[in-house]
Amino acid sequence: MMIERSVYKSVGRNEDATGIARRVAQISVSAIKQMPVLASRVEGCLSLGQGIPSFATPPFILEAVIEALRTDEAIGKYSLQPGMPRLKEAIADRLRNAKGIQADPESELFVSCGAMEAIAATLSTVVERGDEVLLPSPNYSSHIEQILFAEGVPVFVPLIEEEGWKLDIDGFKNKLTSRTKAIVLCNPMNPTGAVFSKEELLALAEIAVSRGLFIIADEAYDFLIYDDLPYFSLASIPELRDRLIACFSFSKMYCMTGWRIGYMVASARVIDQVLKVHDAFAICAPTISQYAAHAALKATNGLDGEGDRFIKTLIKELSARREFACARLDMLSHLFHYEKPRGAYYVFPRIVPEGVGDMDLALRLLYEARVITIPGSGFGPTGEGHVRISFGAAREDLNRAFDRIEDWAGIYK
Repeated sequence: MMIERSVYKSVGRNEDATGIARRVAQISVSAIKQMPVLASRVEGCLSLGQGIPSFATPPFILEAVIEALRTDEAIGKYSLQPGMPRLKEAIADRLRNAKGIQADPESELFVSCGAMEAIAATLSTVVERGDEVLLPSPNYSSHIEQILFAEGVPVFVPLIEEEGWKLDIDGFKNKLTSRTKAIVLCNPMNPTGAVFSKEELLALAEIAVSRGLFIIADEAYDFLIYDDLPYFSLASIPELRDRLIACFSFSKMYCMTGWRIGYMVASARVIDQVLKVHDAFAICAPTISQYAAHAALKATNGLDGEGDRFIKTLIKELSARREFACARLDMLSHLFHYEKPRGAYYVFPRIVPEGVGDMDLALRLLYEARVITIPGSGFGPTGEGHVRISFGAAREDLNRAFDRIEDWAGIYK
C-alpha cells in the first residue's frame, strides 16, 4: 500500500501560524496523541501506542465518588487552589510511609491536574528565554514541548542503549554550559522502560548540587518496577531538598488517566512560585478527581488495603504482559532489537532493517497491519530508528496486535 504524502503532513503537518506566538507555533502535539487520531480513521485498529492501561478505575474509588456525589455538594465546586487539605495530608502520609520522604502538606506540596500540569507549570516557573534544560534522549516527548513553550532550549544527552538505556553521567557533564538551568528526568522511564540505579541518580544529583541546577523529576511510574529491582527516588536525597521538584501521578497506579490528578513536591519557596502558574492556568485540580484520589489513598495502607491489593494485581499482570510482549518481539528479531524494560509498560525496540525510518514503519504498521505504534523520533534525536510499544493493552489485544505485525513483517524476511 502506498502512503500518501498528506498522511505525513497530518503527523508533522504544515500549519498556518499567522499571528500565533512563536512559543506556541514552534511546538507540536506529540506523535503519542496524533497516531491514535490517525487510527480513528482506520477501522479495526489495535493499539500498542498511547500509554493507557486496559484496567478500569477500581470500584473502591468509583463507589466513594458516587457516594460523595449524592451527599456532598462541595464535590461540584472549586477546591482550595493548592488542593483539598485532607488529600494533601493523605499524600504527605503516603510519601512518608512508602518512600521515607518528609513533606509539609501545607507548604511543600500541591495537587495538580496530573503530573503533566505540574511539570509544565514548573518549567514555566524556572526556565527563562534561552535557558538550557538537559534531557536524556530518548525522552518523553511532552517534556520537550513544555521546555520549548517556556522558551527554553532542550539539550539532549543520549542514553546508553546497549547497557539497558543507562544514564551517561559524563555526557551530562559535557553538555553543561553557563546557560544550563535544569535537568528533567523521568524514572522509571517513558519511553524506554529503564529504571535508573541509585548510583546513577546520586551522580546526577551531585551535578545539580555543584552547579546549582534544578532537577525536575517525573515519577509517574514510581510503583511499577519489575524483577524485584530496588527503586530509588531523587526526592529522598537531602542535599537536593532545595533544588528538586518531584511530580507524581494517580493515573498509572490507580488507572485514573482520565481523572487528570497528580501532585508536586518541592521546597516551600518553589511551591509558592509554581502556584502562581497553577492558579493562572487551572485555578485548582478538578474537585471530583481530588475526591477520587483521596479515596484511593484511603484504601491504601501499605499492607492489605483494597488499594494495596489492586496495585499488587496490576503489577503482577503488567509483568506477565511484559514477558508476553518480549517473547513476541523475540519472534520478530528480523524486524526489531530491544532492551528488556525494567519498569513502566513500554518497550522501545530499534528497527533492524536498514533504510527503514521510524515514521515510515509506524505509518505502515498503522495502515497496512492496523496496529498503532509510536515513531521513536518524537522522543528526541536518539529515538530515531525506534518505535515505542506499550504493553498496557489487554492480553487478547496484545496477542492479536502481534499476530498482525508478525504476518505483516514477513515482507522483511
